[in-house]
Amino acid sequence: MTSVATLQPDPAPIVACTISRDVQNFDLLIDDMEQELGESWGDLSFDDAIVFLGQPDAATLEFVAIAVNAEDESDLTRISEIIRTAKAREVKVVLIADQLSPMALHQLLRLGADDFVPYPLPEGALHDAIVRMRTPAPVATAPAEPADPMTEASAVPRFKAKGDREGVVLPVHGLAGGTGASTFAVNLAWELATIAKTDAPRVCLLDFDFQYGTAATYLDLPRREVIFEVLTDTASIDSDAFLQSMLTFNDKLHVFTAPADMLPLDIISAEDIGRIVEMAASNFDYVIIDMPKTIVAWTETILNRAHVYFALMELDLRSAQNVLRLIRALKAEALPHEKLRYVLNRAPKFTDLSGKSRVKRMAESLDIGIEIQLPDGSVQVTQANDHGLPLAETAAKNPLRREIQKLAKSLHDLNKGVEAGRG
Repeated sequence: MTSVATLQPDPAPIVACTISRDVQNFDLLIDDMEQELGESWGDLSFDDAIVFLGQPDAATLEFVAIAVNAEDESDLTRISEIIRTAKAREVKVVLIADQLSPMALHQLLRLGADDFVPYPLPEGALHDAIVRMRTPAPVATAPAEPADPMTEASAVPRFKAKGDREGVVLPVHGLAGGTGASTFAVNLAWELATIAKTDAPRVCLLDFDFQYGTAATYLDLPRREVIFEVLTDTASIDSDAFLQSMLTFNDKLHVFTAPADMLPLDIISAEDIGRIVEMAASNFDYVIIDMPKTIVAWTETILNRAHVYFALMELDLRSAQNVLRLIRALKAEALPHEKLRYVLNRAPKFTDLSGKSRVKRMAESLDIGIEIQLPDGSVQVTQANDHGLPLAETAAKNPLRREIQKLAKSLHDLNKGVEAGRG
């Protein structure tokens, strides 16, 4: 007679686990895991993860979803050990990150995470990540070429340096932390690079924030050691070598990334910066420069060379005070402060009459003109940056993207008009 025990089905093997400090902080992840895997998944704390990964029960694991937020940045050493242990057991790793700093995110991804999804989870993002991890890598049918550390999306520029351009130089300077200067610079550069389907202008983005530059992160490009060599020996670098140090994003935007390591801002002199900017301007139609927030010795060089100097600010007291400090410093040195174009990020909506009134009073009290007002792009901006894509590629209808697109068109139309006048 068959016993009742033999009629009980064996429990489904655990094919995945979430690993977090507290999975209740990621309730959307719980819902998506249940939807994708039913009961074939489990939950582990950071303390239990390494122990479980060393047990026989972990043999059935396909992947682990490591969920981290800003509070976990102090625990990166333990999280890194979990990733290494999982990779050693040939378990794939998907990173779920909520408000994690770019530096911390970059560190964890370099350890070998197979995929990354921002939190809150976009619709279908976890499903797509699981499909990608389960898709076997293509089998090579011919002897492989030597490994190229750069992907097709980050190829070296293909054109030859001819020095036949007179590029428009457009620096972008955040007047306070978190004003969105790098996001603005990256997306403005991309909009200019894609402004025309045929005969598009040649655009480059120079990330001169040698310590915290994020252009590479926002475009998912590697940081190459050759950048340090260019910065420390500009006298022996010609235009061809300069172009070879750059990477391209989607074959349209050329990027000179920040160095791989954090460097002092005075590692390069004003003369060195001048050489780099001149090489860029002589080979590109538009040169977008992402500046550090700090005023340094070579800021004067950039300001003198700039056609328009974008200064990003917000509707708050710190921005107002910094505007006054900057104007006072520029006037004291007799520098061309009239080149500054003030950009108000996260500006009040059209229907916010009180906010509009505050903007007007702020401009009057500072005696400046706030010519550009950018709307709040909300969480889509963070998601686009974390995915390493411009807003045009991930959220084309985002109000911030549309405003930057309009600005790029007006800049391009004005530049074409000037060129036509010269002709």
